[in-house]
This record gives sequence, structure tokens and C-alpha cells, in this order.
Amino acid sequence: MELRPLSLGEILDRTFSLYRRQFLLFAGIAAIPNALVLLFELARIMFLPNPLADGAAMLRSPGGFAMWALSGLLSYVMASTAYTIALAGITFAVADLYLGRVASLSQSIRHVFSEFWSVMGILWLNGMAVGLGFVCLIIPGIYLACRLLVCLPAGLIERRGPGDSFSRSKLLTTEFAGRAFVILLLYAVVTYSLWIGLAVLIAAGPGLISEDPATMRLSTILFQLGAFLIGALSTPIFAISVSVFYFDLRVRKEALDLQLMLNPDSERSTPSDRGLSLLP
Repeated sequence: MELRPLSLGEILDRTFSLYRRQFLLFAGIAAIPNALVLLFELARIMFLPNPLADGAAMLRSPGGFAMWALSGLLSYVMASTAYTIALAGITFAVADLYLGRVASLSQSIRHVFSEFWSVMGILWLNGMAVGLGFVCLIIPGIYLACRLLVCLPAGLIERRGPGDSFSRSKLLTTEFAGRAFVILLLYAVVTYSLWIGLAVLIAAGPGLISEDPATMRLSTILFQLGAFLIGALSTPIFAISVSVFYFDLRVRKEALDLQLMLNPDSERSTPSDRGLSLLP
């Protein structure tokens, strides 16, 4: 990938160009961890009482309701972890492509697990910080999300801890929070458009609300299948655009293109060798 300062339009164009050329790679990285979540959700639907399909029976069985609630909590943890793995894996893949290396699905996933706890720490703390901002007021939460947008690539590519990745992201996004907002807005528009389309399709088919337990169970299964597809298709858009944005910021503020030109051997090392640590 050519390293040079990019306009906002070029960042978005490069995002979709990368996604289109490496669709199987990026969609595969997003799909594999989420496939486990899908299997777990289908097992919940098939083998546990469902509040929508079996609401009356669950009211008479506190144990069934407790089992559904606990399994729901486990599902949330699994989904959050799968999303984190997908974001980190795509970030590694984009870094490989940017630095002239061959990117592969297995290598990207392997790199994620080699940095697993660091990845989890960065994204969980990021989520808590942004969530606290939204609790205080909506606008501060959005602004904080924009300033912390490149926490993950900064933490992974430069091998920084959660705290350092926060300060690093705030430094890099200084004067560029507007671009970060457009990236977040694009992801929100794409994702919610897909969710609305899924709701319309299910409503036109078996229906979202029915008195028939079998119909409600079928609707829930279709909803989970649709959610899996939405995650596999939309997550790469966000992860790729954030990674492209990160490299653009480093080119603009730290002349990363010149660093690599003066030290071409750095492009041949792997993340596990030195963590892509191209510190200024």
C-alpha cells in the first residue's frame, strides 16, 4: 500500500478497496470467532426455554428463567470476546498489507492470541471510558469515542499497554477528531441499515411477533443467522477504516513513510518478531 497523506474521501475509498480485494480474508477473520457465538445461540434456542416462545412456561419455572439469564450473560461475554478477536485480527491483517507482507487468516488469528490479554484490556477499558462519557452526557461520549478511535491499532502495532494506547490515540487524533467521527458515523449507518433490512425480511417472513411458539423459535433462529452475517460483513468495514486512519495519522504526524523508506528491512519482520513497533 502506498504510504502518503490521504484525504477523508481517500481513506474511505482505500477502506472499501482493501475490503473488496481481500474480502475472503477480512470476512473470514470476522466470521470464525462469531461462528462459535452463533452455535451457542442456536443451542440456547433449541434446548432452553425461550422467553418469547415459552413465556408462560418460564413464569412457572424460575429455574428455566435463571438458566436462560445465565446463558444470556455467557453469550454476551462470548460475543464481546469474538468481536474483540475479529477487530484485532483484521487490524493485524491490514498492517501486514500496509507493510508489504503476505496477510493470511490463520496468521492474523494467531497474532491475536499472542496478544490476547493486551487486546482485551485495550478494548474493555476503551468501552468503559466511552460508556462513562455517554452516561455523563451524549456529546462528551461521542467526542471521547472519536479521540480513542485508534487505541487498538496503536496498542497492537506499537505493542503498548491499555493506558499508553489511550494517550497515544489522543495524541494522534489531535485536530483529526472530525475524521474519526465520520468513520464512526459510516459504520453506524452501514450497520443499522443492515439491521433494519434484517428486521424487514423476518417481519415479511415468519414475523417478529407470533402466538405460535414454533414460529417465534424460527424467527429467533433466522434473527441469529442474520446477526452473524451482519457481523461478518460490517465488522471489517470498521476495523479496516480505523487501521487505514491510524496509518494516515502516522504518515502525517511522524513521517512513517520516510521511516520505512530509510529502514526497509523493518517491513520484512513479523508482528511476533517485534510487534510492528515503529515508534518515533
